[in-house]
Amino acid sequence: MRFLELFPWTLLTMFVCLGGWPAWAQDVTEIIQKSIEANDRDWKANPQFDNFETDRIGQGSKTYDVTMLFGSPYERLVAVDGKELPGDQKAAQQKKFEQVLSQRKAESAEQRSRRIAKYEADRRRDHVMLEQLVSAFNFTLQGEQQLGQYSVYVLKATPRPGYRPPNRDSRVLPGMEGTMWIDKSSFQWVKVEAHVIHPVEIEGFVAKVEPGTRFELEQMPVEGDIWLPKHYLMTANAKLLGIISHHSQEDDTYFNYKRHVSSEENEPQPQDRQDHNSTPQRP
Repeated sequence: MRFLELFPWTLLTMFVCLGGWPAWAQDVTEIIQKSIEANDRDWKANPQFDNFETDRIGQGSKTYDVTMLFGSPYERLVAVDGKELPGDQKAAQQKKFEQVLSQRKAESAEQRSRRIAKYEADRRRDHVMLEQLVSAFNFTLQGEQQLGQYSVYVLKATPRPGYRPPNRDSRVLPGMEGTMWIDKSSFQWVKVEAHVIHPVEIEGFVAKVEPGTRFELEQMPVEGDIWLPKHYLMTANAKLLGIISHHSQEDDTYFNYKRHVSSEENEPQPQDRQDHNSTPQRP
């Protein structure tokens, strides 16, 4: 789903890195710090919500009902190209869901622990980027503007000279710059954009990320002070072994977030949630 695993979800957190800010930039420091706090709150709350997800595939799309099922998510296909599955396919998807539900109910404590641990490890690995990227970027406040219904701060992020990436995932960062729009009242991310400005080797001679690689994140409020992803777009431009060009794109839309309600004995059935009929058009 992500090219060479270079762009885990929380690569988006590249924009909340806070280094030693000079005195004149204390206003930027405060904005970024409050943004970090809001992002951390959202990250912790994310597993508490079910949602629908539409993935763009060329000119078509597939929509999934994403349900937390005994500690980790399960994706059930509910629509193709914006049209609900016909009866036989819908029944087949429901049968697959019920099989997985039965399997997870019958898991031993060790099996369930391993499954949940893998899911949580992936989440933690992404979130650790906050710690890894402390010195990656400098920020400048570009001003304020209206973005849709939100009054936002506009911040520019540029690579910090001398930054040395400590691991593979962060090697792409010195080659990137971007912009983020932060809601002035909640300090939540409304929109984040980033792009590669010069080639970066991430696996020695094996792979190089090149200009043309970019991503965009849009978020929205889902409950109280919690904001979660609304739209994620990534275009990857890379070269393998120095000669083979590779281009890929990911275009995902998230909607109809609902707080997950469950009990250990009886997880709710996904057919209780039929809001996928409101599948949005391509952003």
